[in-house]
Amino acid sequence: MENESELARYTVVIALSYIVGSVPWGYMLLQWRRGVDVRDYGSGRTGMTNVLRTGGGKFAAAVLLLDFGKGVLAVLLARQIIDATAGEAAAGLAVLAGHNWPVFLGFRGGRGIAPGFGGLMMMAPIAAGIGFSSFIPIILISRYLSLGSVLGLVVTCLATLGLVLAGVYSSGYIVYAFVGSAVIIWQHRDNIQRIRNGTERRLGQPAK
Repeated sequence: MENESELARYTVVIALSYIVGSVPWGYMLLQWRRGVDVRDYGSGRTGMTNVLRTGGGKFAAAVLLLDFGKGVLAVLLARQIIDATAGEAAAGLAVLAGHNWPVFLGFRGGRGIAPGFGGLMMMAPIAAGIGFSSFIPIILISRYLSLGSVLGLVVTCLATLGLVLAGVYSSGYIVYAFVGSAVIIWQHRDNIQRIRNGTERRLGQPAK
């Protein structure tokens, strides 16, 4: 009976987190304020980077905060319903799945950086801070948001692993960091190919 109750709680957390992740803030804000479908421009994604290129900095900042909040909310839900690190990791991965493959937009969403980072900040803030500290200089030097994101994720995974081995965080967070990072890097595979081809847009270049 206890196992059934725990399974039910996990099911609720995963379902709610997926729905939270599926809210397409980038699409909704530009559609509401500009009458523009962000998916028709640039990468066709609904996340902050494509919103920046399509709608400008104010919209991008709003989307960044709202998408970041998805990860935060998912972990908070998990703590209220399950109160276990495995539940937090499951919630974080579910919100990531919802953001990348949202049920409300035909499973066509973003890449997952903002909600993924929001979840990690709640679970392992030191690891998130280390990853972010590598993300910024890479972007400033290369002017590639995608390159900063991918390399920042690699640093984040190594930082999480080191902190878990040092006893700072629970081992459940390794699953979130590594699986979540793998999903996000997979979502950046077209960016990686364009960087190799020399055709990736740099920061500040508008979407076409």
